[in-house]
Amino acid sequence: MRLGYSAGKVLSDDWQRLEGERPTVLIGKDTRISGYMFESALEAGLCAAGVDVFLSGPMPTSAIAYLIRALRLQAGIVISASHNRFEDNGVKFFSSKGIKLPDEVEHKIEMGLDAPIETMPSAKLGKVQRLKDASGRYIEFCKSSFPYHLDLRGLKIVVDCAHGAAYHIAGHVMHELGADVITIGAQPNGLNINLDCGATHCSTLQQAVKQNHADFGIALDGDGDRIMMVDKNGRLFEGDELLYIIAKHRKQKKALKGGVVGTLMTNLAIENRFKKLNIPFLRAKVGDRYVSELLLEKKWFLGGENSGHIICRDRHTTGDGIISALQVLYALRDTQKTLAEFMRGVTLYPQKIINVKIPGSFNVAENEAVKAIQQAAEAELKEKGRVLIRASGTEPLIRVMVEGESEQKVNYWAKHIAETVQTASHS
Repeated sequence: MRLGYSAGKVLSDDWQRLEGERPTVLIGKDTRISGYMFESALEAGLCAAGVDVFLSGPMPTSAIAYLIRALRLQAGIVISASHNRFEDNGVKFFSSKGIKLPDEVEHKIEMGLDAPIETMPSAKLGKVQRLKDASGRYIEFCKSSFPYHLDLRGLKIVVDCAHGAAYHIAGHVMHELGADVITIGAQPNGLNINLDCGATHCSTLQQAVKQNHADFGIALDGDGDRIMMVDKNGRLFEGDELLYIIAKHRKQKKALKGGVVGTLMTNLAIENRFKKLNIPFLRAKVGDRYVSELLLEKKWFLGGENSGHIICRDRHTTGDGIISALQVLYALRDTQKTLAEFMRGVTLYPQKIINVKIPGSFNVAENEAVKAIQQAAEAELKEKGRVLIRASGTEPLIRVMVEGESEQKVNYWAKHIAETVQTASHS
């Protein structure tokens, strides 16, 4: 309740002053069992702060970002831990523009968690109502992102919803566009979200595609904003490859506005390929929030992460797994090419990532031993590889990433850098 009250107070203070009316907030959630408890607490806190509330029930994160704009609401809150297990919980905030709140506004909300709760007078308490047609609205929005002159007739597609928020959405979108759809991971029980399925466990989808002799497989994560795809042979295509396919197709159609934004983790082979295609490319910090911020700054429209967050800003304000899948399918239908044919000539560099547990006080950027071994690795890899050492934003971990043309060198340097970080952090 405190989080809801704090958010409501911050939002009320900002918007009542600007607009002369109390804000209206949409709350959505994924399917994990604890979401119902968090929904009730947020609802109570927001109402206590004088905020009117709409409740959508289980809906993808990106659906909330759309519905905020469609209903002209002031903010949205999503209860979801994204691709994680049911035990984990998180809260995402969206502004009236359907983009994530700036860090400074989220910091204001966090600072208010310890403040006393002062319930508004009864006459000024917020009102609550259910948004009964949320899924239908969002399904139509997703379909509108696919060209009207094309359809998915003749395609058999397996859709893995990860027992998450898109379980009642994704299959309908593909079916209404004409595909023969087999939906898996669509029986949420509150405890099975992301469990051995979805975008983080694509082996389930690969097996289902082969068993059903399907043309494609689409895997979403628990809150529906990530995507992985599988072709009829069971080959997995990750976020970097799907981003490349969309960008290449748009370049061919002369519809790519500006360049493409990736992250520090984007495979170097993709960056090199963009250079050959004369497509400008920039790297943001890891996280779809930072990809979105750089896209807005550059006034570009396409970006993403290898984890499967892909932002098509001319289609939506945030990463959306369903809409991203439709952009890939548009490229394939328009050109009559397969995923593999689009990626012909592109070989991703081997990439090794090792997570090193550390004491919370360790500053990896200032450690001389780590600096020295990173410089040694970079000197050997030269322009044919990269080294990235960064602290996790959510866990006491240092993430060591090495990539390059030689898998042997990549594994060697990743192991030795990780060992150096481990030793230095405990000395």
